[in-house]
Amino acid sequence: MYLADRSAPVGAKGAGGGARRRRVVAPTVLALGSVSLVTDVSSEMVAAVLPLYLVAGLGLSPLGFGALDGLYNGVGALVQLGGGHLADRVRSHKLVAGLGYALSALCKPLLLLAHGLGPVALVLALDRTGKGLRTAPRDALISLAAPAGAQGRAFGVHRAMDTTGALLGPLAAFFVLSAAVGGYDAVFGVSACVAALGVVVLVLFVPSGRAAAARASGGRGQPRGPGLREAAALLRRPRLRRLAVCASLLGLSTVSDAFLYLLLQDRTGLGERWFPLLPLGTAAVFLLLAVPAGALADRIGRRAVFLAGHGLLLGAYGLLLWAPGWQGLPLLVLGLHGLFYAATDGVLPAAVAGAVPEGLRATGLALVGTGQALARFGCSLAFGAAWTVWGGGTALAAAAAGLCCCAAFAWSALRPDGRGGRPSAP
Repeated sequence: MYLADRSAPVGAKGAGGGARRRRVVAPTVLALGSVSLVTDVSSEMVAAVLPLYLVAGLGLSPLGFGALDGLYNGVGALVQLGGGHLADRVRSHKLVAGLGYALSALCKPLLLLAHGLGPVALVLALDRTGKGLRTAPRDALISLAAPAGAQGRAFGVHRAMDTTGALLGPLAAFFVLSAAVGGYDAVFGVSACVAALGVVVLVLFVPSGRAAAARASGGRGQPRGPGLREAAALLRRPRLRRLAVCASLLGLSTVSDAFLYLLLQDRTGLGERWFPLLPLGTAAVFLLLAVPAGALADRIGRRAVFLAGHGLLLGAYGLLLWAPGWQGLPLLVLGLHGLFYAATDGVLPAAVAGAVPEGLRATGLALVGTGQALARFGCSLAFGAAWTVWGGGTALAAAAAGLCCCAAFAWSALRPDGRGGRPSAP
């Protein structure tokens, strides 16, 4: 089974005009990409300094950081499921996404007041609640604005713009830390201002998507969308169920970005001043290759691209394990990490969009995203505990072994078959 159909049939108006229309990126995708760009500048400013702030500033152990990092992702995963269903239920993806963006923006200035583990954990939980609310409705808006044969490219464009923010955020944090007297507090303050700008861009420039909601309801204009019974029935769809299981299994062996950067610093001996720049390598490669990877997935099938991305991540694990003293290690590991995201981050939601109807699009995206995020929450806890007890090298070797097994299972479970998984030629 391909992760999703590669292409839609050519329309009756001619291949040339249809191809030109499919090559144009929808304004909704560009507007949401702009919102994500601005918001990610804010989020990544915090994310770039957070591991060092917690471990070096607050004195957390790797186990404590793993628990907090897991909370940072686990809370968002649980809320994502409710946010996706709520958006389908009220038929207003923009409204639910806007609430999520606004809540995250409100949390940034609260970090200025949180200086202990408990307050920081609470603020991060609220921030992830906002992220969980907005993720599925935002991705639903993208998928509903793009033709079926160009889903991968549309998500690739959005992820490229999103990653531009991820590239600029750590750079901004680096300069703020270097120039400002307030240190971490200065980073949190600037981040709050940028997050507020992202909410303004969403309100002014992102369409409501009500036309797509009316189309999904068959033009009947129902005030309410599908209920919990219809949402639960999605898991009876074989394609969606396989996607959810495989994404969750692979998430169980995907070490979080923060741990990867801490391992890289530990193996190379980088100074603390340079730590906020490590995400730049990942973001730069992701930015350059997100659109080509999405287009490639539309053309050759999403299964191969998605699993190849996890193979590249496995290569990064291997380098950290067996070439710790190599001078070019940081560049190569960060490059492989960026390739992993380019081949997976937009390809998975594009695959899910092809497996669920429009009226339940946000719910289906949330189901798969929640399973994957909860699995990564478990991975953060287990990896932090293993690092504390056995050391980083042993913990990473266990994660690499798990990734090999899970990727082999996913390759078999998502293989092309005769049950509608292999797309027909256009």
